[in-house]
Amino acid sequence: MTAMFSPPVEDFLIRKEPFLWINDNWLPLQAGRSECGLDLNDVRDVESRMSQFGGLLMKLFPELTPTGGIIESDLLPADSFQRAKMKECRHPGRWLVKCDHALPIAGSIKARGGIYEVLAHAENLALQNGLWHPDDDRLVLASDSVRKLFARHRVVVGSTGNLGLSIGVMAAALGFQSTVHMSSDAKEWKKSRLRSLGVDIVEHRGDFGVAVAAGRRQAQQDESEYFIDDENSRHLFLGYSVAAPRLVEQLAARDVRVDTEHPPFVYLPCGVGGAAGGITFGLRHLLGDNVHCFFAEPAVSPCMLIRLASTRDLPISVGELGLDNCTEADGLAVGKASDFVVPFVRSLVSGIFTVRDNELFEDLYLLERTEGMRIEPSAAAALRGPRWVLESAAGRGYLEEHDLLKNLDAATHSFGLPVERSSRPLNIGDFINGVQHWSANPEIGKREPHPSTISSRSFMISNKWYGSLGLASNVKCS
Repeated sequence: MTAMFSPPVEDFLIRKEPFLWINDNWLPLQAGRSECGLDLNDVRDVESRMSQFGGLLMKLFPELTPTGGIIESDLLPADSFQRAKMKECRHPGRWLVKCDHALPIAGSIKARGGIYEVLAHAENLALQNGLWHPDDDRLVLASDSVRKLFARHRVVVGSTGNLGLSIGVMAAALGFQSTVHMSSDAKEWKKSRLRSLGVDIVEHRGDFGVAVAAGRRQAQQDESEYFIDDENSRHLFLGYSVAAPRLVEQLAARDVRVDTEHPPFVYLPCGVGGAAGGITFGLRHLLGDNVHCFFAEPAVSPCMLIRLASTRDLPISVGELGLDNCTEADGLAVGKASDFVVPFVRSLVSGIFTVRDNELFEDLYLLERTEGMRIEPSAAAALRGPRWVLESAAGRGYLEEHDLLKNLDAATHSFGLPVERSSRPLNIGDFINGVQHWSANPEIGKREPHPSTISSRSFMISNKWYGSLGLASNVKCS
């Protein structure tokens, strides 16, 4: 193992200690353009195709009528959250939240990639059976004759939950049968929601990789079944990438300049890599070297970090480092990075930082208290990005190397909140229960509490953090 990582990186990984890794494979866009067969034209093509599905999507999901069938989320300021997190920072810049946790239809970033792949499959299937022609309106795909065709076919996927939701919702709307193989990390409410749509759920004791492999095996046994492969899908990757031009348009609408003197930083939670990778691919090809993309991963599931930081270009699982891949961030609980995505992001992503579960609970609670945004733990992973970049030694080194220190006041920090929003407001009991669950539940690896936040089996939330919320400090919970 020592030969695969530099000693500091290996030490942080094995101790599950949060840290920022700076990607020494990063290259200027012109020098590091992917040789994997995709470019900005592909992103634009999918963006155009999605707009052509607008009429169909409005028919199937009337809530999309105000946007003309476009599946998009708001870009909102996070001033109060910024003040709470960065009181002592001299160069805070401007913080914005890309609210993909509130995307229509499926409520996560998977609504882009998953829905696009189901639509692309539907289009192709209807074309092969002579029921649709490229010159036809996509509304034909909702006709009775085409729905009868779709009813004889099944869409299959392996998921920790959010991709399964988007695919299950879209497949059901078009009339497909569907099966979602779900890992042990998947939340019960997500399974219940899919079952309510008539989706078949197959539960597995193993992690994300086990669920994906089971779905792949199922689809291989029947020609009428179509497998959506989260580990190896061009359609998913490009569907996610459409977020990039949309984000650029939203920045412009807010009069946010993007150039060398006004650098944008983007922080993206990363699971298998498709969504974070697709967005990074799109942003780097649109904004070149002006944009700086950082991924966030659980400290027990840093699959993309270990793949990119390894000195060997070979697939590697977090289990090979003794990490259990057990995290409350179920959407990020992935043991092995996508072999498809890695070549696209190897020279494009600026770095990756890791986060512990208790930090997720702290930040999601703080975000709800300051901005009224209710999110899942997975979405909270990105929220520590600015502090890592602006305040850590590794981050400051990156800023100096890229000559960014003088422009930090004019910088923009955008967070991707990629997963389903919470169904109700949080209260202090939710936060306490969440951290207790993280610190004491034997099914989550019997982890040691983070010393800055919890003390002993009964814990105390630190005075500094608790005080920043305007709550009583020294609250002890048994």
